[in-house]
Amino acid sequence: MVTRADIEAKAKEIEGALKETQQAVKNSAVWVAVGVAAIVVFAFVFGRRKGKQGKAVVEIYRT
Repeated sequence: MVTRADIEAKAKEIEGALKETQQAVKNSAVWVAVGVAAIVVFAFVFGRRKGKQGKAVVEIYRT
């Protein structure tokens, strides 16, 4: 026979597992966000640098 104490114990066990999983997901999400931000900054900085190096000067003379 299943008692109230058995049900409560199992519910607490499940709740603990959910909290651990939630914390792990939060940590992973933070690291993913940091990685994406780093990639965006890297692309922006090197894109600006590349754009400055390859500028062409076009002169138009009117005759």
